[in-house]
Amino acid sequence: MGKKRLEDAIQKLSYPVKVDYRCFELDPTMERDVSYSIYEKLASKYGMSIEQAKANCDNMEKMAQEVGLDFRFDLQKLTNTFDAHRLVMYAKTQGLMHEMTERILRAYYTEGKHIGDHATLITLADDVGLDSNATEAMLASTDFSDTVRQDEKQADQYNIRSIPFFLVNKKYGISGAQPTEAFVQSLEQIIEQDGLRVTQPGISCDEDGCDIPEK
Repeated sequence: MGKKRLEDAIQKLSYPVKVDYRCFELDPTMERDVSYSIYEKLASKYGMSIEQAKANCDNMEKMAQEVGLDFRFDLQKLTNTFDAHRLVMYAKTQGLMHEMTERILRAYYTEGKHIGDHATLITLADDVGLDSNATEAMLASTDFSDTVRQDEKQADQYNIRSIPFFLVNKKYGISGAQPTEAFVQSLEQIIEQDGLRVTQPGISCDEDGCDIPEK
């Protein structure tokens, strides 16, 4: 939901915003194959009943519908997400990071797919245009493991302990799935505060600065 609200906020800005996804595992110790449900996990973690956990998930589903998302916690398959993160980092090298991230999220939250399973990940990668054989070889290796761990190390340095978390211009943190208008206000304030507003055509900016073509 935080991702969707941020995307909606960006559409309301007159300034180009570059979004780069980073790796973060809520539970790095999670097994790949899990027999318990999200309701049982939440009940155990927060000391609540299964009924309370279901009620909380129902509320999340309703909130998701308000921004055009279809969450199905009753179908959700908990799993270790490390390989899914590796796949996104591989997709980034192919210019498909955003597409791969979106496909994995939809598979997990809406379709009830097992995103820790390599066969499932290969199919999802094929859906966004990645070569199946190359994806299979990557997943069978340890490629991009260091990339994932480096992102997680950086998150720890920033003291990030939960998601969603948005780091803007490498120094401003926005935590949680804020309302769309809150994102708009925060981004506008950062743009003004850091002097990032650009109105001239032909100038593109990202987190590393502005690229001004030579005349």
